[in-house]
Amino acid sequence: MQTCNYKVKPGPEGFVISSAAMKGVVLPEKGESLVEGCVLPETDGMKKAAEKLLSAKNPVFVPGPLILWNWMDGVEEKAKAFIELANTVGAKIIPMPDYRPKYPKIEPEVELNPIHSNLTIMHHNIDVCVFAGVHSHYANIALKLIRGGTSCYTISLSTETGNEDAMISIRDVDAAKIRQLTEITKNMKCQQGGKHCE
Repeated sequence: MQTCNYKVKPGPEGFVISSAAMKGVVLPEKGESLVEGCVLPETDGMKKAAEKLLSAKNPVFVPGPLILWNWMDGVEEKAKAFIELANTVGAKIIPMPDYRPKYPKIEPEVELNPIHSNLTIMHHNIDVCVFAGVHSHYANIALKLIRGGTSCYTISLSTETGNEDAMISIRDVDAAKIRQLTEITKNMKCQQGGKHCE
C-alpha cells in the first residue's frame, strides 16, 4: 500500500507556498501514516521517524497544549511517554503552550511560537522537529511556515487524523503508540551500535 501524489520535502520553498493538501496529499486512514506525502503502513512511518530522529544533529520536540496541560485522563501518561522518546534520541524540548501571537517580542529560547515557528527553528538550527499535542489547525500553519522558510524535517505525532504538511505524520497517537515508536527507536539504535542495548 503506497499512495503518493506529491512529495512533501523539507524547504525552504519560499514565503507563499501551497499546502500539501492543494497538491493532492491526502490524510492517512487508520493504521496508515504519511511519509513525505506518501500513504504507507503505520509501522513504516514509525521506522522512518526513528531513522530521522537517530540521524538528526539537533532534534527538538515541540509539545503543544494537548500534551502540556493535564486536562483529561491519559494526558499525563502520554506526556511521560513523549519525554521518554525525547530522552531516547537526546532531543531538546521547546514547548508551544498556547497559540497567541507573541508581539512585539518573540522569545525563541522560551517556546515555539506557531505564528513565527520558522524563526525558532532557524534560531536553534533545528534539523528535525517533532510536534505532539498541537491542535491540527495550528500545527498545519506552523508546519507550513517551517517548510516554507527552513530545511527542517518535521514529524507530527497527531492525536487525530494527521498533518499533511509534515514530512512524516502518524495519526491517532496515544501513549501506547509513543511507547511503540520509542521501542522501534531503541531497537534501531542498538542495531546501529548504540549504548544501553538490552
